[in-house]
Amino acid sequence: MGVQEETEEIPQPVEAAKRRKSLVREYAEAIAFAVLLALVIRTLVVQAFTIPSGSMMDTLLVGDYILVNKFLYGPVIPLSDSHLPGIRDPRRGDIIVFKYPQDEKRDFIKRIIGTPGDRVLIRGHTVIVNGEPLVEPYMKETQASVARADPPGYCGYAYGCEATTVPLDSYFVMGDNRDNSQDSRYWGFVRREKIKGKAFLIYWSWDSDRHWLRWKRLLNYIP
Repeated sequence: MGVQEETEEIPQPVEAAKRRKSLVREYAEAIAFAVLLALVIRTLVVQAFTIPSGSMMDTLLVGDYILVNKFLYGPVIPLSDSHLPGIRDPRRGDIIVFKYPQDEKRDFIKRIIGTPGDRVLIRGHTVIVNGEPLVEPYMKETQASVARADPPGYCGYAYGCEATTVPLDSYFVMGDNRDNSQDSRYWGFVRREKIKGKAFLIYWSWDSDRHWLRWKRLLNYIP
């Protein structure tokens, strides 16, 4: 009589447990990779910010959610103020996010008015750079600014009342809503290494006062 070979079978519960462990490991690796990728993108390429104040009205409104290009000027090396090489330097007219000079834990957003070496002079609501008045169609003119009549020659700013030269590796920034903006007129210049990036897109906009979505502002490009 022939001898029937016996085949050893792995009990089903053990096999199922191995499959579960393999599946859990796959999910864990996928999640870890996704988190790492998100951190790299946030650190080196693009980061989201929310507009908390009206200093950039009407270009940016309270409740706008924006994306900032960190790669354009050169991404910041983590745990330092050093930058990797970028595509170009910040330019006049760029809207930038930077570390607030008086409290670097806070991020501010303003528009560049003066670049290194520029001479900035402020007369009322007119900004004169290198002897030429800036054309600023984006600037918000409020009723208060129209009604205000400062004495001739009066200037209450710490910077810009006299022709002020922007230092090397620094920038003079201002808010578009000039009557409601704490900016370089009051606290001085923004150092190049403190700039995080250039705002380039409004991807979401929520009006918390009226509790509605500002549809027309969605996916608006910021020049």
